[in-house]
Amino acid sequence: MIKNLVRGLAPLALILSPLAVPSPALSANVALFPDALADLTEAAEKPAGYKVSAFPHWNKGLDAADGCDTRAEVLLAEAVDAPKTGPGCTLTGGRWTSYYGAA
Repeated sequence: MIKNLVRGLAPLALILSPLAVPSPALSANVALFPDALADLTEAAEKPAGYKVSAFPHWNKGLDAADGCDTRAEVLLAEAVDAPKTGPGCTLTGGRWTSYYGAA
């Protein structure tokens, strides 16, 4: 019975042992994630650098007959204000929010 008790406590000891010693990150002068994140600077977006031709892997989308490729389907699905869809699924207008800029 004592052997079984010791076997049951061994994994618990392994789990709790890191709590008993100081963190090497604190003693090795390593920046913690929140501190490193606070040091980042925000860069301006450069939408002029985007080229559709840089993404040749876009497929025909869910319905090849409507002319919308995957990119257009995602833009339509994620729009705050939907763009107008023209012939061949050309999109004009619309508004989206950025997951990274909260705008």
